[in-house]
Amino acid sequence: MRSLLLAAVSGLALAACSQPADTAADTQTTAPETTDSQASDAAMSDEAEASNPLTAEWTGPYGGVPAFDQMDLSYLREALEIGMERNRAEIEQIANNPEPPTFENTIVAMERAGETLNRVFVYYGIWSSNLSSPEFREIQREMAPVLSAFSSEITQNKDLFARIQAVHDGEEMATLRPDQQRLVQLTYDGFARNGATLEGAEAERYAEIQSRLAELHTQFANNVLADEENYVTYLSEDELSGLPDSFITAAANLAAERGHEGEYAVLNTRSSMDPFLTYSDERDLREEVWRTYYNRGDNGDEYDNNAIIAEILQLRDERVELLGYDNYAQWRLENRMAGTPERALELMETVWPAAIARVEEEVAQMQALADERGDDITIEPWDYRYYMEKVRQAEYDLNSEEVKQYFNIENLREAMFYVSGELFGFEFEEITDGSVPVFHPDVRVWEVTDRDSGDHIGLWYLDPYARQGKRSGAWATSYRGHTTFDGEETVLSSNNSNFIKGAPGEPVLISFDDATTFFHEMGHALHALSSNVAYPTLNGGVRDYTEFQSQLLERWVLTEPVIENYLRHAETGEPMPDDLVARIRAASTFNQGFATTEYLASALVDMYLHTADPEGLDPDAFERETLERLGMPEELPMRHRTPHFGHIFSGEGYSAGYYGYMWADVLTSDAAEAFAEAPGGFYDAELAERMVQYLFAPRNSVDPADAYREFRGRDATVEPLMRDRGFPVPGEEEEGE
Repeated sequence: MRSLLLAAVSGLALAACSQPADTAADTQTTAPETTDSQASDAAMSDEAEASNPLTAEWTGPYGGVPAFDQMDLSYLREALEIGMERNRAEIEQIANNPEPPTFENTIVAMERAGETLNRVFVYYGIWSSNLSSPEFREIQREMAPVLSAFSSEITQNKDLFARIQAVHDGEEMATLRPDQQRLVQLTYDGFARNGATLEGAEAERYAEIQSRLAELHTQFANNVLADEENYVTYLSEDELSGLPDSFITAAANLAAERGHEGEYAVLNTRSSMDPFLTYSDERDLREEVWRTYYNRGDNGDEYDNNAIIAEILQLRDERVELLGYDNYAQWRLENRMAGTPERALELMETVWPAAIARVEEEVAQMQALADERGDDITIEPWDYRYYMEKVRQAEYDLNSEEVKQYFNIENLREAMFYVSGELFGFEFEEITDGSVPVFHPDVRVWEVTDRDSGDHIGLWYLDPYARQGKRSGAWATSYRGHTTFDGEETVLSSNNSNFIKGAPGEPVLISFDDATTFFHEMGHALHALSSNVAYPTLNGGVRDYTEFQSQLLERWVLTEPVIENYLRHAETGEPMPDDLVARIRAASTFNQGFATTEYLASALVDMYLHTADPEGLDPDAFERETLERLGMPEELPMRHRTPHFGHIFSGEGYSAGYYGYMWADVLTSDAAEAFAEAPGGFYDAELAERMVQYLFAPRNSVDPADAYREFRGRDATVEPLMRDRGFPVPGEEEEGE
């Protein structure tokens, strides 16, 4: 709902608006009388808003666009205060409407509320994720409890909740369209599950917990970012053995940017760490880089996150106890596809034994190769990627550096456009006239149109490169979502990556895994651009379903048209040869032990943390003891160790929900088999139309389980996932004997 979307904005759970809008709309309610004092306050607010570019309505082409060229931190505190004041007034008007509660004057009115604050949050999100600085972090630290208190103020507005409940329980509910009924249910649940039913001291305590959690989430995220920024490993020229030329060039540029001319920088981020551990012959340096990366947030200094984690877990547990739940995970999964922690654990524990058994096989292969080379070592975690690459070359004649020559990000972007055109009917045309402001020179913007009608669909922003102050990883976000309830609003979608920029004029070549991630994030953007929903809240999603669409798009990276037209050698321009494609496909299940185990270890620890009694819990000890109990192989770590597990501790988006990637991957593998079996394969027009109609366009206006059944004709099964990863499939293995 526009006035109560609990959104993670840089680690804060905020009760504010959903998608930003560029026009105000009639709330169709009877307004209470306005006093002289209120009129004076409103006039002052209008004057402040008019002079603050962060609160101003978006102007310009394409239905209005964010004024990224006017971003200045000096406006941010005031903008947040103005946004909250306006949203508060809108909520009070809805709550105090003397007319009987209806869908239109309560639920729809809430969807219209909060436009100003929503616009501010777009800029806030950019500063948080793309352009962070010490100055912003100070504002963030100061405003976190204020924003949390504002959130609690809305969820605990008894008059407002009474109106929502009246619509939810009233006779009008049966007359609404299915998507409107879902909107009412989501709105009601958003309040009931977040403290609206509490009274007196319990309500006060709930608000206190929310405020403190907002502070802790922000502090956790900033501690991780500090460890990423403060730890850089500098190499001399005699320490570059084994590293590809492209990595050396990028590392030299990174060092020069940091005042270390003539040296080579390995940043404390995955995009820098991963290739270094894969190629460097310097084992001591590999260990140093590995320890630096996996110890983020766990160095016993001012940025150590262990005490923060312990307090977060205690507060989350206390909060859901107030709501009547046994543990945090039970509360979190109640409205997810999994439904219960037990069902999520059942899936993970089904796959876990096969994953660690495969790790044992992989380690044996690597150890044998190391012995054959006379390296006189025992495989340690900082050796895994290095020897894995050697085994890949030996077993499949597949060299990752050879493969990278065919994955130029400029070509990959065009490949994504091609796939989007074939499956979704979208066309992309870059906007180069400066009519759409950007927040950094690296950012580029494309208009998205319907290929057949030429109708405008939205804009797509791309911010591809790493920089100081940008959080690590890759993500997608939307600055505005599609709605039709007050006239059509088009989509402003964004993809963000952390590729290392090469020397001027040099192509940026990335790994096959990074290319897959690039397509993955584009899947999120296409999910937003495909939306046909009427109301802002319905552009949201169910966490263990929303990764499905993006994971599915990964399957198009190695389709024939993409290979033939876009996977071309950086120097010769020749398409990837058939024998290399065959080797890549043959190796598709290679290293699945590592990939599945490092992910599942994090997902399992997340779930166990949020079902455990948090009293006196020591995060480091809990992590260590849990992994020992699971039989975690010593040769690799969790993908995200607890002290830097931002998915679950810098906010609540994935808390007790990291399993969702695997839950979604069950759907992905099942749906991919449907395309593989279709007459037209992965470009089958009829199946693509069904995919868009049932899996992408409805967003959260339909229950995800129902949507998938409409697409597939049945529920998904786990067997395709096991086949995809090369793991034994019960039953199939027996039949083959």
